[in-house]
Amino acid sequence: MVLKLELIEDNDNSNKNSIKKRMKEEYEDLKSYVRILRRGKLTLEPYSHEKFGDLVDFEGLDGFIERELYWVNEPYAFVSILFNEEHNELRYQLIEPELTVFEKMILETVHENILDTLKVYEVAGQSREDIIEKKTIELIDSYSIEIDPGSLHKILYYIKRDYIGYERLDALMKDEDIEDISCDGSDIPLFVYHRKYHNIKTNISFEGQKLDSFVIKLTQRCGKQISLGEPLINSTLPDGSRLNASLGKEVTFRGSSFTIRKFREHAFTPMDLIKNGTYSTDILAYLWLAVENSKSMIFAGATAAGKTSSLNSVSLFIPPVAKIVSIEDTHELMLHHTNWIGSVTRESFTKTTSVTDIDMYELLRQALRQRPEYIIVGEIRGKEAMTLFQAINTGHTTFSTMHADSIETVISRLEGDPINIPRVMIQALDILCIQKMIIMGDKRMRRLDTLVEFMGIDPKTQDLRFNELFAWDPKTDTFSKGGKSFVLEEIMVSRNWNENRLNMEIENRKKILQYMVKEEMGELEVVTLINSYYADAEKTMKSIRKT
Repeated sequence: MVLKLELIEDNDNSNKNSIKKRMKEEYEDLKSYVRILRRGKLTLEPYSHEKFGDLVDFEGLDGFIERELYWVNEPYAFVSILFNEEHNELRYQLIEPELTVFEKMILETVHENILDTLKVYEVAGQSREDIIEKKTIELIDSYSIEIDPGSLHKILYYIKRDYIGYERLDALMKDEDIEDISCDGSDIPLFVYHRKYHNIKTNISFEGQKLDSFVIKLTQRCGKQISLGEPLINSTLPDGSRLNASLGKEVTFRGSSFTIRKFREHAFTPMDLIKNGTYSTDILAYLWLAVENSKSMIFAGATAAGKTSSLNSVSLFIPPVAKIVSIEDTHELMLHHTNWIGSVTRESFTKTTSVTDIDMYELLRQALRQRPEYIIVGEIRGKEAMTLFQAINTGHTTFSTMHADSIETVISRLEGDPINIPRVMIQALDILCIQKMIIMGDKRMRRLDTLVEFMGIDPKTQDLRFNELFAWDPKTDTFSKGGKSFVLEEIMVSRNWNENRLNMEIENRKKILQYMVKEEMGELEVVTLINSYYADAEKTMKSIRKT
């Protein structure tokens, strides 16, 4: 059970005594809500719009027009996307149930007493939601008052939101259109990155002390601690979302801050990359054959260019029984392979010379002793890159990402401090994919900018040689293909194929990818189709041709 969270505040900041006084004055007008001597046991009647009406209501904001409205937690919370033409401003307006004075008093009382009612032997084998709901109803029942069923539903919403969910952020965490949630300081509106509307201001903010308290509770949910002595944290929330937070004004002068990069419930698949226009079927068919034949690759790009999403999608092409070891700072990869060891870094619990952090370098050293067929490293940025390239040079297939927005920048980062990889080792890399965040009109899109193959070192100039195989054309938003592929030539030779067989294998994979898009397959369906092709290619192709 999480720590007790903050209560819903009265809109006019009245203290408890004034709330109680106002309650007494309203009792006569609230006969339908309150009867001091209630008969019968209190039960929760399932919500029905016909019986209870709307639990939330919103009449709009002056100066704003509504662009879109959608539920994030029906029937308790919805979002209204508003637009102010005069200031060209978008607003993310979260609407939750409004409480009467009486309902606030009941909510406050339940907040104060509910933890005292929980007993270990009563909670075994029950979900947290069922426990909270049961105990809340028992508490309200013990107050010997009659409460309107609609009011009971609203109170239960806030109790569950604060004890099980993420308090004021709970609805944002449930919004599948939100990628990032950012709090820049106290009394500053939160910003979200919306898949459709991009960066947009919300109507949610935290006061100073409550923001400090909320940041502490977020870190506790990650199983870690944050303090003024160590005011920074980078960790993973229970749902897999990435949390970066600071406490107080030690390092962020506007007060505590946090950024949550939300965890996608479903991983990006090759079908998603095609539908979003990030890659084409030709490129993914090529990468599928490269992955299957153990070619190492790196996905590079700036922040939010979609590197990890592409890495995860392409990793689904790994043969189903291959042994995989993944290494990440925070868990983001979602594979469906059974022979997969997923590892994440961990800071030491004590700061002594004898106890060290378990970093990516250490995890990668351990991975090389586990005889993996594929090594996936979330991102290379330090000394672990040297070990990664040593693994490539000794025959291990590796996939990774790095921050760089061009081929030149990638090489510069690999050869410079603190990575310092010799050029002779870099040439062992097979494929480099450069991705970018593109702004076209009012839309932001992720695109593969260029895909190059490494062809070794020029003996005269000692420069690395590249073969640019695919490039994105911004004028037509399409991908053009260069000359022949040296990677495919190597695959053809190693598999003893002729050109007809190679072209057939490429075409088969293109047809499968096109079929995924046509059928709008889900994540598990995509994985099943890829695995079925590995199990029996001929049978899979026959079943696709029949449709």
